[in-house]
Order: sequence, then C-alpha cells, then structure tokens
Amino acid sequence: MFLLARWLSRQPLWLLHVAGAALGWFAYAISPTYRRRFIGNARQAGVSRAAARPAIAQAGRVLLEMPYLWLRPAGIPIVPAPTLRGTELVEAAHAKGRGIVYLTPHLGCFEITAQAIAEHFAARHGPITVLYRPARKAVLRDLMGNARGRPGVATAPATLAGVRQLMRALRRGESVGLLPDQVPPAGMGVWAPFFGKPAYTMTLAARLVQQTGAVPLLVWGERLGAGRGFTVHFMPLEEALPQDAKALGESAAVINRAMERLILQCPQQYLWGYHRYKQPREADDVGIE
Repeated sequence: MFLLARWLSRQPLWLLHVAGAALGWFAYAISPTYRRRFIGNARQAGVSRAAARPAIAQAGRVLLEMPYLWLRPAGIPIVPAPTLRGTELVEAAHAKGRGIVYLTPHLGCFEITAQAIAEHFAARHGPITVLYRPARKAVLRDLMGNARGRPGVATAPATLAGVRQLMRALRRGESVGLLPDQVPPAGMGVWAPFFGKPAYTMTLAARLVQQTGAVPLLVWGERLGAGRGFTVHFMPLEEALPQDAKALGESAAVINRAMERLILQCPQQYLWGYHRYKQPREADDVGIE
C-alpha cells in the first residue's frame, strides 16, 4: 500500500483528479447505501440533486489527491501565496498574541488547509497542531502518521494526551486544526441541529476557545478545476461562542450553523456521503473532553 501511495504521490494532480472523478462515480454506482446517504444528506440540507451532483466526482478526488499531499518531497509548496484569501484575519489574531482554532468541514480539500497554514505562517507563528483519529489498520496508521507530520505541522491523536497537546499549543499562541463536522466518540459531544436534523457534534472546539482565549477561524480549501491546485479561504466565525462553558449545546449549534453556511457556499465540493448523522462509537480514551 505504501508503494502505491508513493507512486500516486508522483503523478500530476490533474491526472489524479481525472482518475479520482471516475473512482467517485464508480463508488456511487455500486453502493446503494452510499448513494442513499449522499442523496438524503443533500436533500436534508436543501441542496438540489443538480447542485450536489458534482460532489460525486469530488469525493473520489479527495481520496486520490491525499498521497500527493502527504508524500510529496518537503520544500515543494503546494499552495502559492496568491491563492490564500483572508490572511489578514490570521495576522490580526497572531498580532494580539492569541492562538487560533481553525475549523474545517469535510468541504473541498480539507487536507490542504493545514499544509497551507504551515507553509505560510509556521516560520513566524509556530506550527499548526492537527487533531486526527489514528487509522485502525497498522499500515494505514503508520502511513498517515508519517505523512501528516510535514514541516510546520504537528499531529495530536484524538486522546486525552492529544487534547492536552492542543491546549499547550494554543497557550503558546500557536494554532490547531479540527474537523468540527466529524462525529466524535460517545461522551465527547452533544446532539445539535445540523441542517435541521440532530447530529452528534464535538464540543472540543468550543472548549479550546473558552479555556485558552484562542480565536476561532473558518478555513477551507477550494479545489480548482483541471488540476490547477487550490485556493484556501479564511473566514471569521460570524456568531460569538457563549462565554458560559456549560452551554455546550448552544456552542455546538453555533459551530454547526457556521459549517452550514460554509458548505452552502460550495455544495459541489462537500462530502455528502459522509455519515454525519450516525450514532457515535464508544470512546477509546474516555474523558478527552
């Protein structure tokens, strides 16, 4: 598997996106469960089939571009400076000496955001620490762990130790990255509306902001056509999070509403097939929140 990933990492991005589009449509065609979930989630969000249809190909591109992003040689930039939008928000937060909690939904190329932040800000403001859930298979776990630990990017497992690592980074004035629309383990979230339907939602993002004074920012990586790369967009969280640390339900709802607005800006690149409304699994490390 590693050899295949290494080979894919050396292919041109346009070719990976062409092959990924075919893979996305193949998965959509052969899996009735995936197809029903894709259509149902888009309908729940009020997105028409025509608007969601391009996301079928985009889902396959997500998979095949990962080796390209994880394993390319260090020092080769993937997102030139002109393709970053809203960087003044990042600079303003760091100018105040505050850390940043970046919130990224399963929209566009979410793997690119941390790398772009590392390439453009790590030298001056320290690395970005990204929370991730280790893969269950050892070969994938080793590949993901090694690949995501690129220059300027630190990784923290979704465990109690990992959350402490995030807290320390924010208190140093650094940044952390989370996928707030990822379903957390049981006991580590609350049920909050997501496109009008209860979804189990992490409370970790709000806790990090409340306990460290960090600035929450939205960020997502728009995938450009014809393998031309990506544009990374930084945006503010329009609604303030509640100051009361016990208002976890409202904090989760605020973040979900922000994710909804972001997704509806480009529904063609959201992972509608993601099982957002599933029941949470049991926690591997109880009490990380």
